[in-house]
Amino acid sequence: MVPPLLDSVYLYTLYNECSRTMLTTPPDRRTRKRLATRQRISDAATRLFVERGFDEVTVDEIAEAADVARMTVFNHFSRKEDMFFDLDEEGREDLLAALQNRDAGTSPIEALRVFAHRAVAEQRPYLRFFEEGSERFMETIRASEALKARARAIRDELTDMLHLALVQAADRHQPDAAAKLAASLLVATWEVAFLEAHRIFQQSRDIERANTAFLEIVDQGIRGLKAAVEGSPYA
Repeated sequence: MVPPLLDSVYLYTLYNECSRTMLTTPPDRRTRKRLATRQRISDAATRLFVERGFDEVTVDEIAEAADVARMTVFNHFSRKEDMFFDLDEEGREDLLAALQNRDAGTSPIEALRVFAHRAVAEQRPYLRFFEEGSERFMETIRASEALKARARAIRDELTDMLHLALVQAADRHQPDAAAKLAASLLVATWEVAFLEAHRIFQQSRDIERANTAFLEIVDQGIRGLKAAVEGSPYA
């Protein structure tokens, strides 16, 4: 039973994850079963994290709540932190798709700017600002050194991934200083935009203001980024 104060957080997470699973579930039964198990673990972990705090929850407790073996949890998630940041993989896939599927004549950096606007317009799960869930999400991170460390690691991994993706998109050889600069500035821009949008939402409870602030910072950062790598194939 989910406590009443956590209903909106849990149901929001469950809705987003189930919707994503239904849209991407392959037809074979074995894969559907695997995804359903992963989803059950993720839902159980999310519920426990928001109820008690990330550091107070053990993997054994998550396994019990999801009614699976401890080893099954690790078959789906390599670390406990990944159960909290379970939308990270989807975000990375969407970023890569934006680069790979960009229109002819659209630069890689512009494609990523357009992607940010589209992701907000489509209310992608990793860019939604919603009343109780987003605030608890940020509070849970701030309360855990392990989650803050994992967030920093994800930022570094994302920078490395974008560096490689930009090089490939421009058909250049790596390492490429301009691509590395672009990737670093892109991630920094999104981080500032994300945190500022959350701050605005927590103060105003206005989703439109949060979305607008996010996109304005992204656009401002992209303008500076294009100037920084002017003359490169990335701009």
